Amino acid sequence: MDNTAMIGVQYGLDTFYFLICGALVMWMAAGFAMLESGLVRAKNTTEILTKNIVLYAVASVMYLLVGYYIMYSSPEGGILPSLGFLIGDENAVDVVAAGGEDAPYYAARSDFFFQIVFTATAMSVVSGAVAERMKLWAFLAFAVVMTGFIYPIQGFWKWGGGFLDEAGFLDYAGSGVVHMTGAAAALAGVLLLGARKGKYGPNGQINAFPGANLPLATLGTFILWLGWFGFNGGSQLRMSTIEDANAVAQVFVNTNLAAAGGLIAAMIVARLMFGKADLTMILNGALAGLVAITAEPLTPSALQAALIGGVGGVLVVFSILTLDKFKIDDPVGAISVHGVVGIWGVLAVCFTNPDASLGAQLLGIVCIFAWVFIASLIVWAIIKAVIGLRVSEEEEYAGVDISECGMEAYPEFTRKA
Repeated sequence: MDNTAMIGVQYGLDTFYFLICGALVMWMAAGFAMLESGLVRAKNTTEILTKNIVLYAVASVMYLLVGYYIMYSSPEGGILPSLGFLIGDENAVDVVAAGGEDAPYYAARSDFFFQIVFTATAMSVVSGAVAERMKLWAFLAFAVVMTGFIYPIQGFWKWGGGFLDEAGFLDYAGSGVVHMTGAAAALAGVLLLGARKGKYGPNGQINAFPGANLPLATLGTFILWLGWFGFNGGSQLRMSTIEDANAVAQVFVNTNLAAAGGLIAAMIVARLMFGKADLTMILNGALAGLVAITAEPLTPSALQAALIGGVGGVLVVFSILTLDKFKIDDPVGAISVHGVVGIWGVLAVCFTNPDASLGAQLLGIVCIFAWVFIASLIVWAIIKAVIGLRVSEEEEYAGVDISECGMEAYPEFTRKA
């Protein structure tokens, strides 16, 4: 086989792999929908399902219109992005036909699709944190700005070759760029939105609002666990060489073991603290392990990956309890899973990757969190002033399914004689 033909085969294989990994990450949208609908009360299920499927469509369109251009057509080493529209022409095939080391090894459209699903993942983090009391259209208005501008700007700083990349900040698949970003935006919204009515009592008591469907929440976690193999594995970007194929295999193994380590650690901590195996903490422990390993799933050994995930599982339990003490109401634990553990994941890179610098990792954490939190706070505040963020007390009591969507997820059927 001549060189041009070999390049074509590699191009096709890497493009196919990239697209399949993107499809796995897209399936994570279903995981978020199931997880969140299982952890909210029955009267709010339809609305949260609506948010999850609509935000994916909004992310797809906004990333097409402006997001992709901002993230990947801005000046290298820069802070301020370029503003442009759409994604340009696909001309990689002509370059590949010419061969050479500079030839792209996958279709540019496959990269665009892969980046869309990452954008939607960051926005999905926000959905669960503001559940059960936010207006649907306020949430969707924020999704437009988040997926079109806030997320792509900080994404450019690292993955688009901006100043964080130049500074040596490492984030393989997005513990900071995706997960901490979503959590920072969620935290800003929750602070302006306030807690659900009755969640916190006048004497400091914390009232539990059990989820309506734990089987769905567990299914959602399994779907997210599966999708994460595409999330981390696809971030290797190719697998047509022996070196890349081995790297992808290591990433898959580490991703799986980090989730397992996080789950087991969270279960043990919950048992020691509560005397019970709390399923919601177990589910969040698995997700915390996945978030923790996402910043560097390649360089750790399998045992190190399990330990990194285990630390994430411990952190998430204490973080959820701490946020409740501060009356920061997050119905699904998204801020803890993706924010607190996202920070841990970025820092954990320093333990296994010799190229990592603690200073660069801290710089990335501070810059990304500050930008996303402040920008989101401003956008949330504008939305609050224009259309309001929160439904009325009566609508919240009855459930947002009826007021926002006009239908229930679990209607009561009666048979007439």
